[in-house]
Amino acid sequence: MMIDCHHPSSMKDRMMFFYNFLRSPGQVGSITPSSRALCKQMVAPIDWEQAHTIVELGAGTGIFTKWIEQKKKPEAVLVSFEKETKMRMRLEPQFPDVRFHEDAVDLNRVLTDAGLGKADCILSGLPFANFPQELRDQIMDQVYHALKPGGVFVAFQYSLQMKKQLSSVFEQVSVKMVPLNLPPAFVYICRKDDGKGVG
Repeated sequence: MMIDCHHPSSMKDRMMFFYNFLRSPGQVGSITPSSRALCKQMVAPIDWEQAHTIVELGAGTGIFTKWIEQKKKPEAVLVSFEKETKMRMRLEPQFPDVRFHEDAVDLNRVLTDAGLGKADCILSGLPFANFPQELRDQIMDQVYHALKPGGVFVAFQYSLQMKKQLSSVFEQVSVKMVPLNLPPAFVYICRKDDGKGVG
């Protein structure tokens, strides 16, 4: 299936992204939406045939949301978090089947209340480098405990700043650089232990 990553990156989306970046750079983290090359790297580590509960952190203008919606099985559930109210309200009518929420710190409670159990995968566009350490710790704790054993957390950042923390949380961490993005990005692929090993 041909997946279009460019459609959500219309001029209107780019202007909205830039406007929100100027208003709250700590939450938005970038001046422009993500590239097609970055979209491909973000969705590549996911086993879409087996993923039933999918979480997205930091939906932004919906670029990754669109890719996830087209990749996932029809019966799979996508729960998406977006802190910026105007962005979230704009996404809701575009993706009526997605369950949108505001705060990633509520991740485990949201999944429990919805009866969804643990997530198979979590994809993140959150700008962790802009967050205070306490908030990073809270979100990473939520992410790790929300994932099933063997689940995968995929996040992109614009630096290697999070590598040490992610390596201290997850049993397996690999990093891929995406030079064809503005600015160039790093994709972290973090896997939770499946519980079959020792320790």
